[in-house]
Amino acid sequence: MTSWDDLTVGTAAPERGYGPISRTDIVAYQGASGDFNPIHHDDEFAQSAGYPSAFSVGMLQAGILASYATDWLGPRNVRTFGVQFREQVWPGDRLVCAGSVIARDDAARTVELELVATRVGGGAAIKGTATFAVE
Repeated sequence: MTSWDDLTVGTAAPERGYGPISRTDIVAYQGASGDFNPIHHDDEFAQSAGYPSAFSVGMLQAGILASYATDWLGPRNVRTFGVQFREQVWPGDRLVCAGSVIARDDAARTVELELVATRVGGGAAIKGTATFAVE
């Protein structure tokens, strides 16, 4: 676990790759979340809506990004977590997560993080911020 003294503004977690994201990953997430929108598993339905194929549920990427951050600073230490969805993630995409400290509150012993999951060969799929307490 990373210590308080190791976390200064600019400190970055090691990047981590995920994927490729499979249709099984997408459907498994749909089952766990109860979100069975066919746009995420049915190519014909997605194409009728103007997409080239079915695409991942955005909250799957949010979960991946959250796991990346909690692996770094611990799940019990999360105080806030928020995301912005930027690009669809398609079956076969690989993601690279990165994060860094952008602010530090010495009195509260918290750090604010900037987080991103980028599609390999694409842009930012999801961007996020989080606040963690650090012991």
